[in-house]
Amino acid sequence: MSDAFAHSARYRQGIATRRAVLGEDHVERAQQTSTDFDRPFQDLITEAAWGHVWSRPGWTKRERSIVTIALLAALGQDEEVAMHVRATANTGATREDICETLLHVAIYAGVPAANHAIKVVKQVFGEMDASTASR
Repeated sequence: MSDAFAHSARYRQGIATRRAVLGEDHVERAQQTSTDFDRPFQDLITEAAWGHVWSRPGWTKRERSIVTIALLAALGQDEEVAMHVRATANTGATREDICETLLHVAIYAGVPAANHAIKVVKQVFGEMDASTASR
């Protein structure tokens, strides 16, 4: 971590929010696998995305989760959609919320984007269900 971000209050809030939403394991993996090359990027998203946007008081984590999934689906960002669908276990967004979200994506961003996101989400749900069943 760069000293410029590691000691700021925004960074500390960001890492706490990131852990709360994505889970300890995900954040630890991201930190353990970061290199000198991508560490500035990790610092940036921790401070800006997680410390500033996700930590604002205006919306709940559930609401932010729904909007984030919609935007990522509209942009065709499959890995990020999958990550944020897994995070719904921590944000409170339900499968019904995600279904409604993807209906909006279909109308406002296009049927192909929503159709592809639905395939990604169904796969993630299957993985989540299998993980829960094996416990």
